[in-house]
Amino acid sequence: MANSLREVKIRISSTKSTAQITKAMYMVSQSKVKRAEKTYKLYKDFMQRIKGMVSQILAKAGEDVTHPLLEKRDVNKTAYFIITSDRGLAGAYNSSIFKALTDRINENHKSKDEFICGAVGKQGFGYLRRMGYQMLNESPTYIRDDVQFVDIEPLAKKFIQLYIDKEIDKLVIVYNHYVNSLTQEIKFEELLPMVKVSDEYENIDYVYESGVEKTVNLILSMYAKDIIYGIILDAKTAEHSARMNAMKSATDNADEVIDKLQLLYNRARQNVVTTELIDIIGGANAIGGDK
Repeated sequence: MANSLREVKIRISSTKSTAQITKAMYMVSQSKVKRAEKTYKLYKDFMQRIKGMVSQILAKAGEDVTHPLLEKRDVNKTAYFIITSDRGLAGAYNSSIFKALTDRINENHKSKDEFICGAVGKQGFGYLRRMGYQMLNESPTYIRDDVQFVDIEPLAKKFIQLYIDKEIDKLVIVYNHYVNSLTQEIKFEELLPMVKVSDEYENIDYVYESGVEKTVNLILSMYAKDIIYGIILDAKTAEHSARMNAMKSATDNADEVIDKLQLLYNRARQNVVTTELIDIIGGANAIGGDK
């Protein structure tokens, strides 16, 4: 019984240590969510203005101005790019993306030659390698928690060049969209070819010093990079939120286990004390009986 009590006490101590760790991770993730959410919302406002400006320029340019990123062609090879985390402990954040990607591939492709994949994040890169898919990148692409444009610019340039060179015919970005602190949803963003941006824009007549065609060539590449940056900001916010919720659940579960173990310990201790009292009383009675 003493050994059993000691084991329960050790389990209580180790579970309390785990709860302290998960609680600390929850608080860190909570802080990151607030910062990421603020950055993402500010960027969304910025993108609305950019979207309106691009729509205005393309509308004024008309069909006379063309660009490779606007060119629609038969889709022989689709590129899927998934945005995942470098670390685990984020609930179903990564696994939901893996499932959604696998379902999309099974529905739309008969052969692995019809698509190619890439990933942001160590978790996604490892999954794609295990599945044996053709890879866009030969090593994981890491993105810091406070996402910087310089982190994603080389990646965005690579996507754009692959499409211009006709090595891919469609680019689809798969990621977790941040809805609120409790909810994320999987999105498939078809970035290339670029479709009509928006019908909503201010009727402004711009003056193009370098001409409309050169302006369109410049802004479309920049706009594609901005969209990718915004998607990664969105996904990072969802990642921090998912990890925050996972650590909150882990802490709650640990507290529940501690309560159960403490109850078990108290009952076992009570049994030990009761047994000892019975032995003492029995011994005393036996001594008294001999007299």
